[in-house]
Amino acid sequence: MREEERDHDPLVALARRAVEAHIRDQVTVEPELIPGLEPRKAGVFVSLHLPDGSLRGCVGTTESQTGSIEREIVTNAINAATRDPRFYPVEPTELEGLDVSVDVLGPYEEVDGPEHLDPKTYGVIVRTIDGRRALLLPDLEGVDTVEQQLRIACRKGDIDPSYDQYSIFRFRVERHH
Repeated sequence: MREEERDHDPLVALARRAVEAHIRDQVTVEPELIPGLEPRKAGVFVSLHLPDGSLRGCVGTTESQTGSIEREIVTNAINAATRDPRFYPVEPTELEGLDVSVDVLGPYEEVDGPEHLDPKTYGVIVRTIDGRRALLLPDLEGVDTVEQQLRIACRKGDIDPSYDQYSIFRFRVERHH
């Protein structure tokens, strides 16, 4: 399947172009402004999945590090393919079947407790006073309860919910796939 047929969403197409150019040719694409996309700074996560649906890489930022969504997509797409510490870098032979999605994060807000969360609607950030933190995107397969969402986020951030005090933040995403 050709890229144009596979990725109708311009954010996903940009992420795929960035991954393919970097893996095949070791170059970084220069992102152009995406028509119709409101110019703004935002955190962006890029997720890569294999044809069987298993995660192959996911890297992102909670706030813009580059000054534009387009540049954030390129940087995080390359990092998802090459720098996710859970995986070896993506090989050229894997590119054809790779499923790419892009999540643009909305602003996050602190909440008073778990009763203000919904794992299908809100992503979650947990943060301790000493700086440990982790993020979990919303609406993930197998994450159906707030308790699961917080347990996974705390584990990712090396936070022990039995002993550590932590703050909870929620956010929405614009999901593109």
